[in-house]
Amino acid sequence: MRTTLHGWRRRASATALGAAVLGAAMIAGVSPVTAQDFPGEDEIVSSPNMKQVAQLPPTAPLVDGVGTDLAFQGRYAFVGNYLGFTIYDIKQPKRTKIVSQVLCPGGQNDISVTGNLLFLSTDARRSNDSCASTGQNDGAKPYWEGIKIFDISNKKAPRYIKSVETACGSHTHTLVPDKAGKNVYLYISSYGPDDSLAKCKPPHDKISIVEVPLRTPTAAKVAATPVVFPDGGNPGIPGNVEDGYVTKTSGCHDITVFPEKDLAAGACMGDGVLYDISDRLNPREIHRVQDDAHFAFWHSATFNNAGTKVVFTDELGGGGAATCNAQIGQERGANGIYDIQGRGDNRELVFRSYFKIDRMQTDDENCVAHNGSLIPVKGKDIMVQSWYMGGIQVWDFTNSAKPKRIGFWERGPAADPNTGGGTWSAYYYNGYIFSSDLGKGFDVLQINDPRTDAAKDVRFDELNAQTQYRYGR
Repeated sequence: MRTTLHGWRRRASATALGAAVLGAAMIAGVSPVTAQDFPGEDEIVSSPNMKQVAQLPPTAPLVDGVGTDLAFQGRYAFVGNYLGFTIYDIKQPKRTKIVSQVLCPGGQNDISVTGNLLFLSTDARRSNDSCASTGQNDGAKPYWEGIKIFDISNKKAPRYIKSVETACGSHTHTLVPDKAGKNVYLYISSYGPDDSLAKCKPPHDKISIVEVPLRTPTAAKVAATPVVFPDGGNPGIPGNVEDGYVTKTSGCHDITVFPEKDLAAGACMGDGVLYDISDRLNPREIHRVQDDAHFAFWHSATFNNAGTKVVFTDELGGGGAATCNAQIGQERGANGIYDIQGRGDNRELVFRSYFKIDRMQTDDENCVAHNGSLIPVKGKDIMVQSWYMGGIQVWDFTNSAKPKRIGFWERGPAADPNTGGGTWSAYYYNGYIFSSDLGKGFDVLQINDPRTDAAKDVRFDELNAQTQYRYGR
């Protein structure tokens, strides 16, 4: 059937894959690994059902940058980088190629797309809003942070058309359509206020909402700055990675929305929050949870396809620490799986279980739960997810209390520490898994498994992982 902008469709036919293919689904140099094995430097290991089919290393002018988040539209993948962004042609995933690269420094360049528009987050003080800006470390001097908007109607030559300054910059942002289809809203997540900063003083208990008229995107503006933590949020607990800490809430790190259900899940440093977003400019808290015994930093959120569960990630150590080891254990730096129970304003986030990769990593590998998305299998809750140097994990949380591992793929410790860092985001899009590595570039993978094969028949026209739509309706 014909898809809508964010819709799905089934292919008329799909190639059947037998058990022999599953057993042989490995490229040269890739071998199964047990939970006790440690791969060598840059060695690729995987479960038999996952394989790498393409890899594009970083190139100038972004070669010295750090790879960040991804978005998708039609035959294109858009990949953020601390120095700008890259557009890839993924029509033939095994022959992925670069279409264009834009040099526009402003970490972390979190990215989303809709129609002919691309949005980039700048959470780094810059001398101005141009792509030729320089870093401005002195927060008392003039500086700029916020959202940049590009026209991508010509994928070979994206054009910068508008900037919108936001309080404390934009660490991440979430694209939220209005109900009339005339505007999109960007929920801007930012944090880290400091009295020394001219434009980011505490308390920073709010989000910024940028309104973008689709016909006149150059009229984009901050339309609201709702206070989402009137009580100040979690006060935090001092400590370190080894003995436990909780980050004080001073804003949100990331927000995922489910527009059809008027729901949002906020991963907000010391708090996990469920919001009603029926009024797009006024998110209203329904329920809030804390887990001071296990969660150090509520980092991101993913709904299941029915919108009845939320997976929250804990970025223990900020993405730079080795936390996938016996010392940290299996309940910290992990995912927390929550059911949404009740109705209306009586809905609650009810904890069910933790999930973490079971392959211990070395002390040279930063590893913690990070960005992922659903694999669209109707009637199942299956997710692909990045774990930095812990690699990519595919897992099933259909039973919230008993999540199951399905497959994995990872590299060993980086031989060159300047190209290390691991996978930042891994998302499933139209039959393949695409990964943005902090230092290695762009990876394309396949999973061939009876539990996920049905997803190969699902096609999306657009994917922003933090803007979720139901498939299989």
